[in-house]
Amino acid sequence: MKKNSSQILSSREIQNNLQFIILEVSKQVEDTHQCLNKFNDRIIEKIYSREDYIDNLKSLIEKECFYNRFSSDLSKRELDIARSLYIIANNLERIADFTVNIIRQIEYLNPLKFIHRFDYQEAFDEILEGLGSVKTAFSQRDMNLGLKICRTEYSLDRFFAKNIKVILEQLSTGKEAGNLVTTLFIFRYLERMGDSLLNIGEAVIFAAIGERIKIHQIESIEDSMGQDSTDALTDFSIENILGTKSGCKISHIQNNSRKNAEDPERNVIFKEGKESKLNKERDGIETWEKLKPGLPPKIFSFIKNGTNASMLLEFISGDTIQSVLLTNENKLLKEGVTALKALLLDVWQETKTIDPVNAKFMKQLDSRMKDIYKAHPEFNEEVLQIGSIKSSSLKDLIKNAQTIEKNLSAPFSVQIHGDLNLDNIIYNADLKEIHFIDLHRTTQQDYVQDLSVFLTSIFRLPVFVARIRDRMNRLALEFLNFGRAFAANNNDSTYDVRMALGLSRSLITSTRFEFEAKFVDAMYHRALFLLEKLTHHHKSQRPWSEFKLSNDIIVY
Repeated sequence: MKKNSSQILSSREIQNNLQFIILEVSKQVEDTHQCLNKFNDRIIEKIYSREDYIDNLKSLIEKECFYNRFSSDLSKRELDIARSLYIIANNLERIADFTVNIIRQIEYLNPLKFIHRFDYQEAFDEILEGLGSVKTAFSQRDMNLGLKICRTEYSLDRFFAKNIKVILEQLSTGKEAGNLVTTLFIFRYLERMGDSLLNIGEAVIFAAIGERIKIHQIESIEDSMGQDSTDALTDFSIENILGTKSGCKISHIQNNSRKNAEDPERNVIFKEGKESKLNKERDGIETWEKLKPGLPPKIFSFIKNGTNASMLLEFISGDTIQSVLLTNENKLLKEGVTALKALLLDVWQETKTIDPVNAKFMKQLDSRMKDIYKAHPEFNEEVLQIGSIKSSSLKDLIKNAQTIEKNLSAPFSVQIHGDLNLDNIIYNADLKEIHFIDLHRTTQQDYVQDLSVFLTSIFRLPVFVARIRDRMNRLALEFLNFGRAFAANNNDSTYDVRMALGLSRSLITSTRFEFEAKFVDAMYHRALFLLEKLTHHHKSQRPWSEFKLSNDIIVY
């Protein structure tokens, strides 16, 4: 019989074990507090003996979550709840471990009453209050109670920061160094209990909404959406957007408190990340909005928070070009591609300047080589030689290409997206409109930068179904020739050589996101071939207008 999400925790064994582990961990904290107040061998022995029982309870909960109930008939919701329960049990056991660590430090205090100079009562009160809320918060999926447990960590951080300042000042006198260092260790373990309570609170929230989300992200959402923290969480439907490489936390949020389904702020995208990056994206959106109103998403709010920032954006309806490409919707793909090409031509003509511009593809590649070598250390090989035949290393080829591209500027610049991947372009079939997202690299630059990124984003998709791959290859060739036609109509005689540089850059940088050996080799060796071809052409001293890029380079 299939279980529902409420039944997964209806097991009396799970309920009892959860209650027992909370109770035993609370006893550990209370007894540790008591031993700090007054040394007691009997209580210390109870703390040590209780440690094994808590470990056993955690193991029982783990077994129930991941073995007895791990079955193909469990829904995602049930699995989320089981995962949350395991996180809670694991962190409760960690808190118990910290109490034992504190007890082991007590013997180094001489005298014990030295620690009474500091007020640690507040820390124990916060920990016990947090522990006392766990059972109710989890059983009722109470998001606000989960948030309250999370905020215990803030209080314990403040407690530790306040006392470490005093301890460091007293250490500078050179007196009572041993006792001060021991006290510092004890307070550090109390602070780490706050970290575990933070994990527990976030697990409660995960159980409630089915998405992993950090407390600071919740608070940023509340600030961005103008919600009151005491009840805002119940108004949100949050879906994390996974698989992005942007470095930002991105979530699709529906604000259920807004009654009007047509309200644009009811259905939004929340982004959080480094302020510097989000500032660039905000500037990029504003630039495109002036150029093509409605092309980028609207910005509803932008909030700074230290070195981070959060931004609330319009959720744009439609499908990414990537999702359309990978389906059988040939008519929809044709419509989207036609609209995209028309938009690009319009933008390029409207923003075209007479100033030459150099994309410096090899400089971009060189700045990413450290990460590439970490993912694929085999790329970092020296020159190989067999008899009189010598192969160039990747480093040498990049260095040669850097010299070559110094004199290969585009004859004009245009406004570019800056990261024109398939999944950064949305087509709204109902309105026949193209939209751009993820605009933090928007700038005035060589149009080949965008086209080479676009072509590589097609090639690097690890899709090997023949009919789909054929459609991908045809789209790549269409855009390669689309760029050639634009170059011919605008007296750009070095399109092919700059495209070779751009593709080399993008193919090699893409390997750091892929680990299937055959596919990585396909990208890597195509890039090497292009770099070697560029080197040979340079040595021949023939004009670069004669350099021809083979269409096969983007066909897989």
